[in-house]
Amino acid sequence: MGFSLRLSRGFVARHGFIAAKRGTAAVEFALVGPVLLLLMSGIFTYGGYFLTAHTVQQISNDAARAAIAGLSDDERLTLAQDTVRVGMADQSHMRGESQVNVQRDGSMLRVRVTYDAREDIYWAFEGLLPVPRPEISRVATIRLGGLP
Repeated sequence: MGFSLRLSRGFVARHGFIAAKRGTAAVEFALVGPVLLLLMSGIFTYGGYFLTAHTVQQISNDAARAAIAGLSDDERLTLAQDTVRVGMADQSHMRGESQVNVQRDGSMLRVRVTYDAREDIYWAFEGLLPVPRPEISRVATIRLGGLP
């Protein structure tokens, strides 16, 4: 047993908006459009953040591998900085500044790359969305001198 609502013919004739379909797409977009645009800009922003964070990690890995060839701590720092500079220059989506820190703890060499992503296009929606911190710091650790 179903329920159906039937309107009188006079009601439908006087109130033509029930049968009218013009403008429904505009009204639906006005309701759903802002949410869709916010969702798309969030995907763009966080996708860019994850891309940048992964790239910084890979560059710090490369810098640690390059720094292992240095004979002194100063030479290791120079090798790591040069590797980071070349690695950042290859990335067209990264426009910010980076810092390199090399620490030696016994037989372990730790390379930290910190990147400031405020100038990247991904942080264009910073006032509109809750975006992650623009300072991305990643560490790569490598053993000096081979296996113990």
